[in-house]
Amino acid sequence: MAPDPRPSVGDDRRRRLLPRAVDVGDALFSLVVTALGLGVAITVVDGVGATTPWGVLLAALAVGVGDLVLRAPLRLLASVAGAGGALVAGLAAQVLVLWAALSVASGVEVTSGWAVLWVLVLTSVVMAAGRWLWGSSDNEYVVADVVRRAQRSAGARDHDAGDRPRGMLVVQLDGVSAPVLDQAVEAGLVPTMQRWVEEGTHRLATWWATVPSTTPAAQAGLLHGAADQIPAFRWWDRGLGRLVVTNHPDDAAVVEERLSDGAGLLAGGGTAVATMFSGDAAASYLVMSRGRRHGLGPGPGYVRFFARPFVLARAVTVTVGEVVKELYQARRQTVHDVRPRVPRGGWYVLLRAVTNVLLRDLATSLVADALVRGVPTVFVDLVDYDEVAHHAGPTRPESLRSLEGLDQVLRILEQVARVAPREYDLVVLSDHGQTLGATFEQVEGRSLLDTVRALMVEPAAEGGVERVEGVESADGEDWGPLNSLLTSVLGRPGDPVVLGPDAGADRRRGRVRRDEGVPRVREHGRAARGAGSDVPDVVVVGSGNLGLVWFPDAPGRLTLEDVHERWPGLVPGLAARPAVGVVVVDSRTRGLVAVGRSGLRLLEVEGDVVEGDDPLAAYPSRARADLARAARLPHTGDLLLVSAVGPRDQVHAFEGQVGSHGGLGGPQNLAFLLHPADLAVDDARCEDVDGRRVLVGPDAVHAQLVDWLVERGVRAAPLARTTRQPGESAS
Repeated sequence: MAPDPRPSVGDDRRRRLLPRAVDVGDALFSLVVTALGLGVAITVVDGVGATTPWGVLLAALAVGVGDLVLRAPLRLLASVAGAGGALVAGLAAQVLVLWAALSVASGVEVTSGWAVLWVLVLTSVVMAAGRWLWGSSDNEYVVADVVRRAQRSAGARDHDAGDRPRGMLVVQLDGVSAPVLDQAVEAGLVPTMQRWVEEGTHRLATWWATVPSTTPAAQAGLLHGAADQIPAFRWWDRGLGRLVVTNHPDDAAVVEERLSDGAGLLAGGGTAVATMFSGDAAASYLVMSRGRRHGLGPGPGYVRFFARPFVLARAVTVTVGEVVKELYQARRQTVHDVRPRVPRGGWYVLLRAVTNVLLRDLATSLVADALVRGVPTVFVDLVDYDEVAHHAGPTRPESLRSLEGLDQVLRILEQVARVAPREYDLVVLSDHGQTLGATFEQVEGRSLLDTVRALMVEPAAEGGVERVEGVESADGEDWGPLNSLLTSVLGRPGDPVVLGPDAGADRRRGRVRRDEGVPRVREHGRAARGAGSDVPDVVVVGSGNLGLVWFPDAPGRLTLEDVHERWPGLVPGLAARPAVGVVVVDSRTRGLVAVGRSGLRLLEVEGDVVEGDDPLAAYPSRARADLARAARLPHTGDLLLVSAVGPRDQVHAFEGQVGSHGGLGGPQNLAFLLHPADLAVDDARCEDVDGRRVLVGPDAVHAQLVDWLVERGVRAAPLARTTRQPGESAS
């Protein structure tokens, strides 16, 4: 009988124990870089010195040994104390390991405890610079030990590689439109994605991001198949009597209760990382909707990032570098008089740095850990591009260059996926795009709220007048990831941590604007409310170039006739503003009406019924269907506005953003889907948009992703879903 060619159990054990050549090479490279960093730091910092270079090399070796010794107890501690415990213990471990290494190394002398901290920081800087000069991705250091561990495990199962179960990793590149990705490919900024397409492993498709083209609506659809529950980034909830802001952890939890039916994209053991909603994942890290109840997520996942020597310190120091980069880039726009532009100072400088370095590195580490543990489905949202493009512009150099870092993350995750216990399909997609343009306030000279309040009294319908109290949304979208992180660590029940523009807003009322000199018309047939009323006269929200207006004192949505009766100049006055393209409002007899400067269009009748000039002529062909859908969503405004679209497809955000999304116009609705070539997009799910067959809306993309999971056997069959009509909460 012929001998069995398969390795025995003993062979497998020996293969695991014996170091591979690549492992030895990585270890030596890491040792050299660490020693170089320590040598530079020891030379510069007072309070620590070395008499021989061999002492520095021994200290570097001791750092590696100390890291290995402490990993197991730190993981045990994190499983008990959670992510917060992992953070505290990890920071202490980094300092302890380095101090011990410097103390035991022959030829190295430490005379100051503070010197150890400075050595930690400077070594991290030198290591990052060294890896960059060598041509190695600095991000690789974040997950290097995870990759090595997975490689050792993979080496023992090479003979059974074809038997690996399937899995799927979905990476969302927030705000990247299909045209911008094409530009990045041409500029050589995304070589990993370019290689996938050119080698034929992946195909690049476009999908249509319906109104509202915002991250909350997109992730509600992508993760839960329930985009119909969200009318904007923020909205006035008549039932709750307040603004709901989706990047507040408590509000995100309330919204997810309406979305979830237990059968989300990540149901059945998946993991969500840095998302707004959970997708019914079994484990979640940095997820907005679970920040209050679940905190940062399971503690052991954070140990490698918080505790490994120089990882967190490197991230902090590179974060400082990102601050310097932003200050330079903002100054460059001012010096060269780049237009349109918005101010880029204040807290945004730090916010960009934390989001685009520290939180991205943390998310990369968490995803890598989930892959090597064999989690069946993983979804992560990377917001680097979206963060920069809002303030710099979608196609400005700094925005496009941010895609380089995101592409590096994809390359690293590809390497991890190769040695993971599952054979992962890598799917990369965006939730929407962005469109360039001067803000509404830059064009009009005043905010949308002030414009609405002024038109509410021109002319008076009847009766006396009194002050108008208005509520406008704060421009705090970019603060969501950081607020989620801090709430998970520091927040108390009913008291979320909210930094940024929303920090000073009353949670029931939003940002209240009172003007003693602006009168409010007495409501027809009703007495004016007293000054102590807790309900404002008008609420105005901007979600990019999508604006919504509510009149909260009304029990339900006002019709065009109601609005005209109370404020005859409001709708025509808004439609006539140069920065406004169309105003959508319901009517008693003709359904939804799109009102423009010199014409109107009926949205819910058969055929194209246009009176005067078509107000939707400047918008994409999907405009009518999108606006009709958006204007029937639960909690939508009494009035729905979309900014004008200029001859170069520029729009005007109702927020302080030069790159915006939320409404229609330009590339903001052209999201992309990069998927394995052997997983086909179902044409039956597609619709015709401007001559192309594409998936329309995040719910359609969700359904396609679920089909692929079933096709790969990740899900045995589609999980049962609860039939839900728009406006109904999930059971």
